[in-house]
Amino acid sequence: MTLPRTADDADGVGDRDDAEAVAEPALARRSGRARGRLTSAYTAVERRLLEPRIRRRLEIGAPVAILALAAIVRLTNLGHPGVLVFDETYYVKEGWSTWQLGYEGEWVEGSDERFEAGDPGGLTDEPDYVVHPPLGKWIIGMAMAVFGMADPFWWRLPSALAGIAVVGLTYAVARGLLRSVAFASLAGFLVAIDGLAIVMSRTALLDGVLAMFVLAGAGALLLDRRGSPARTVRALADRPQRILAAFWNRPWIIVAGVLLGAACATKWSGAAFLAAFGLWTVLMDALDRRRAGYRSPWLGTLLSQAPASFVLLCGPALVVYVASYAGWFDGGWGSQLMLERADLRWGGLLAWVPLGLQSLWQYHVQQFGFHVGLTNDHSYQSPAFEWFYLGRPTGFEMVSGSEGTWWVTALPNLLIWYGSVVALGVLLFHFGRSLDRRAGFLLVAVAAGYVPWLLVPERTIFFFYAIVMLPFMVIGLASALQLLVGPRRLTADASTGLEADVAAAVPPPARVDDGAERRAAGWSVVAVIVVVAIAVSLWFMPVWYGIQLESDLIRLRYWPPMWPGR
Repeated sequence: MTLPRTADDADGVGDRDDAEAVAEPALARRSGRARGRLTSAYTAVERRLLEPRIRRRLEIGAPVAILALAAIVRLTNLGHPGVLVFDETYYVKEGWSTWQLGYEGEWVEGSDERFEAGDPGGLTDEPDYVVHPPLGKWIIGMAMAVFGMADPFWWRLPSALAGIAVVGLTYAVARGLLRSVAFASLAGFLVAIDGLAIVMSRTALLDGVLAMFVLAGAGALLLDRRGSPARTVRALADRPQRILAAFWNRPWIIVAGVLLGAACATKWSGAAFLAAFGLWTVLMDALDRRRAGYRSPWLGTLLSQAPASFVLLCGPALVVYVASYAGWFDGGWGSQLMLERADLRWGGLLAWVPLGLQSLWQYHVQQFGFHVGLTNDHSYQSPAFEWFYLGRPTGFEMVSGSEGTWWVTALPNLLIWYGSVVALGVLLFHFGRSLDRRAGFLLVAVAAGYVPWLLVPERTIFFFYAIVMLPFMVIGLASALQLLVGPRRLTADASTGLEADVAAAVPPPARVDDGAERRAAGWSVVAVIVVVAIAVSLWFMPVWYGIQLESDLIRLRYWPPMWPGR
C-alpha cells in the first residue's frame, strides 16, 4: 500500500530536509577533520620551534632579520625626493647650522633652492629665533657634518638610523613585556612595515628622533622593574619594621633619566613621557612595598622612594637638557640677553644663578608663549581627537605634472593602525579586569603621547606627532593577539589518573595539550593579519616613497577616500 504524498513531499521540501539532516553531520565531520589537521600541523611546528637549538637560533635570528628588513625599507633610495620635504626646510638647515656655528643661524631668502642644489652659502652667522631644543638638530646634522650636505641621503641618514633603532627597540620592549620571541617579532615586524614609521624615518624631522629616545627610556625603566620586587622583599627582610626605605642603587632609572632628558632636548613633548613614566615608577614601587608587607607602603613610598626616584630620574634629565644648549650659550638667539639687559637680571635668592642660565630661562618663557599661541591654520592640521580614526593624515609633499604625480604622506598601514586602536580597547578592558601591569604600562605610554594634545585643541597640531606613541600601540596589538592565542598549557592525560597540579611530573607522552586547538586558530588569525598588512603596505608604498604614478592611481590611495579635501 502506498501512502499519499504530502504537499511538502510534492514540493520536494521533505527530501531537502532529509538531505540537510544527512549533510549537517557530514559537514561537521569535515569541519572537525579540517580543525584536526590544522591543530596537528600547528602542534608539530610548535614542538619543533620549542627545541632548544631552534629557540636559540630564533632568539638571535628573529631580531636580526627584522632589523635587516627595517634597514632595507628605510635606506633604499633615501635621497629621493631631492628637495626639502615639509618641515625639513627648518630642521635640515638648522642641523647643518648647529654643526657650523654651534647654534641655529639665519638663512637668506631663497636658501632652500640653493641648499637643494648643494650650496649652503645662504647661511649667515646671525642667530635665528627657533622654538625647539637643539639636540634633535645636532643629530640630524651629524651625517652632513662628516659627509657634506650636497646629497639628500646625508640629510636623512640620522633619521633613518633612528627609525631602524625604533624597530629594534620595539622588539626589545615587547620581548621584555610579553616574554615571547614570537609576539615581540610580530610587534617589531609590524613597525618595520608601517607607513607612518617608514615616512618619519625617511624624512629629517624631530619626531622620529624623539620616538627613539622615548622608547629607549621606556625600555630602561622596564629593566629597572625586573629586579624591583625582589629588591623590595630583601630590604624588608633586613629591617622589617622600617617605613622610610629608599633605594638609591638603581642605575637603570639614571639611564632612563638620561634618555628621557634627551627626548625633552629634542622636543618638549618628551616631558609628558618623563612625567608619566616617573609617576608610573612611583606607583609600581608602592605596589611592591604593599605586596612585600611594608607598614604604610603608600606613605613610605611618598616620603622616601618618590623623592629618591625623582632625583635619580629628573636630575640626569635636567643635566642632559641643559647640556644640549652648550652651543647656544656661545651666540644663540637671546643668549646674551642678561648681559645686555641688567634690568632683567634676577635678584635676591636667585642672584647667584649664572647669567647664561637666566638668559636660557627667559628664552624658554618666550618659546612657551609661541607654542601656546600657535593657532595658525594649516591645510594638513589634525586635532588629536581625529587621530584614532585618521581624519587628516599629514601630506608632506606633492608634485604633479604631465608625466604623473608623486606624493609623500605620513599615512600608517591601515590594518596595523586600526587594529592597534581596537587593541587599546581590549587592553583597557583587560587592565580593568585583571590590573595587568604590562597592559597598564602600555596604556600609560599611549596616554602620554596622546592626552597632552587633547588639552590644547586650539593649537595647530599634526597627525605625524603620533609616531611617538605608535610603537606602544603596536606592542599593545601584539599583546591583545597574545591574549587571543592564549598560553601553552599542559595537563595530565585522563588515563594517568593524575591531578593537574602534579601534571608536571608526568613524562611528556602522558601529557596532553588542551589549548592547542585554540592556539592553532589564534595563530591562523595572526597569520592572516600579517599577510593582509603586507598587502596593504605594498598598496600604499607609492605614497610613502614618493613613487610617480598617474594621478588617478595616486587618488586611489587617498585616505580618507575624499582626502586631501576638507
